[in-house]
Order: sequence, then structure tokens, then C-alpha cells
Amino acid sequence: MIAFGTYDAARHPRIAVLIAGLRAHGSKVTELNRPLGFSTAERVRMLQQPWRLPALAIRLLLCWAGLVRDTVRQRRAEGRPGAVLVGYLGHFDVVLARLLHPRSVIVLDHLVFAGDTAADRGAAGLRVRLLTGLDRLAVACADLVVTDTEEHRQMLPDPDKGVVVLVGAPDAWRTAASLPDAPTDEELSVVFFGLYTPLQGAPVIAEAVRDAVAAGAPLRVTMVGAGQDLPRAREILAGTPGVTWHDWVDADELPGLVAGHQVCLGIFSDTPKGVRVVPNKVYQGLAAGCVVVTSDTPPQRRALGEHVELVPAADPGALAAELGNLCDPAVLAAARERAARGRDRIRPQVVTEPLVAELRRRGVL
Repeated sequence: MIAFGTYDAARHPRIAVLIAGLRAHGSKVTELNRPLGFSTAERVRMLQQPWRLPALAIRLLLCWAGLVRDTVRQRRAEGRPGAVLVGYLGHFDVVLARLLHPRSVIVLDHLVFAGDTAADRGAAGLRVRLLTGLDRLAVACADLVVTDTEEHRQMLPDPDKGVVVLVGAPDAWRTAASLPDAPTDEELSVVFFGLYTPLQGAPVIAEAVRDAVAAGAPLRVTMVGAGQDLPRAREILAGTPGVTWHDWVDADELPGLVAGHQVCLGIFSDTPKGVRVVPNKVYQGLAAGCVVVTSDTPPQRRALGEHVELVPAADPGALAAELGNLCDPAVLAAARERAARGRDRIRPQVVTEPLVAELRRRGVL
């Protein structure tokens, strides 16, 4: 089979997990990849602001021209692929894949619904309807749609067309966890990283850290990333000691930075999208050897409830109390044991088992 599209595995590692998992199950996967070069936030912004679309269209056409050439060479060397895996953010790529491979099984990794994501970030009206139409077109071009949660599978026009594959974490995060532990002190080291979108609940995190420190909890907190809720989070934490801010950390440096902390924070909002997802950072933090604290939502409890520390969504008081509890060495040690038992569940080979089973059922592996 081939992995196809304009995906960027360094920025969005979901596709790397799927490819690694398929290969671990013995499948030969040839990558035909021409990275578009735009981040998730930039792509969503372009879709929300139509005057930015020409830049996207020009870049996309250039990448597609390369993909067509790559496909011709691949077809001559290996013949028709049994399946084509279209990487994350492949709403447009899946259309090209369908045209180039009409007799192959087209698998779309539909980790993000464009309309749902735009609505979560404040869009409304015609833009959301257009993006929802784009979601439907993308799904219609695929024979099999991979989602990350059962809640997202149920959002498909035909849920029977979907298969749930947990996001998992690339091996680089486990490698970071195997490095010698960073020097410890009497402070509890906590890290959050993300795009500061509403679903992540950065203001909830900020209020919890502020209140926990005010109550005497010895915290050392690292906040990584930028986005629409960053100004509010900075405002809440103004004057709170022990907080370090990083607007950006390179993808190859992020696993090591996270692994140098004892606790990794997940998401904490109660927005509609916030209660349907299990974010990358939950899997990555767990793989990096951290205790993960995140919101108690159905998909997160179902995926990793025995191995992460769950608190009510949108409740800064509950999160502050949990951070205070983890300052107790005995409580932290018990949480670390629970986390360690969950690391094998998020390896690429394990999370891709449902996809492998479905492809074998279809006779393409």
C-alpha cells in the first residue's frame, strides 16, 4: 500500500504512527508525500478567510503535480496499490487519490472535521456550512475512514464506513522517556503544550495553577505554544511565580522537553469538541514517561482511564486540587505506576490493530 498526500509528519505525527504501525504488522508502505508546508492553524485560517485561499491553491497544485509524477513512477515500479492511505488533513488530497487510484481501497485519516474545528474556534454561518460540505466530500471519496474516537466515528454520514484508531505516540516520545531522569527538587514540574484553542482550556489551566500556587503547592510550570487563548492565560498567571513561557519548541526537541517534567497536562474545556477528543498531548505525555492529568470525558476515560489522572472538565478548582495532591511523593509515585502500565497500549503496532484487521478483511493486506 502507499501513504499519500501533502501531510507533514514532523508537525502532525498521526500519519507517522499509522505508517509505523502498519509496517510493524508486516505491511509494505511506500510513502508518496509532498508536504504542503502549512500548519493546522494556517490551514484552518485559510479556510475561514477566503482571501487567503489563492496561496493555498497555488501551493496545493504544485504539490499535486509532484504527487502525480510520483504516482506514475510508483505504478511503473510496483503496480497498482491495494490500498492508499491519505494522511491527516487530507480533505483535498483524498480527491486526488480517488482520481489517481480508482480501483484501490482509499483510506482517509479523518482526524479533524474541518467544520467542527472551525466552529470550535469561533466561526459560524456560511463558513462552517462550507467546511462541513468539504468534510462530506472528503469522506465520500474514501472507502474507509479512520477516526480517533467513537464520538467522531458517529459524526460520519455513514458510521459503518469508519474505524476507530487511537492517536498513539511516535517512538521518539518513548525514546525521550528512556533517557536518564532530569534532576528532581522539591517542586512538582508540570508542562502544557498546545495551540491554545478553546477545546484545550488554557484559561482553566491558568486559573488552576494560580490557585494551587496561592494555596502553597510548590509548582514549576512550563507553558508551550501560542494561540487565541494565550493572552487570557498570560493575564491570569501574571505575577504567579514559577511559570515559564515558550511560544515555540521545535518538534524534534519537544519530546525531550516534556520528558523532563513529572506531569503533563491534557485538555480541560467542556466545549462540544473538547468532550469528543483525546488530544495528541495525552498520548505523547504518557509515552514520555509523565503522569498525565486531563479532563474526565467519555473518550478519554474509555481510551486511557486507568492510566491517566482525570478531573472534571472546565473545573479549575478540581485541577488545582489534583496538582496539589500530586505534590505528595506517595501520590505521585502511585500515579507514575499507573501511567507506566499504559505506555504499551499506545504503541503504533497496538493502536493500528483495528485498521489492520479491517484491511485484512477487505483483502488488501
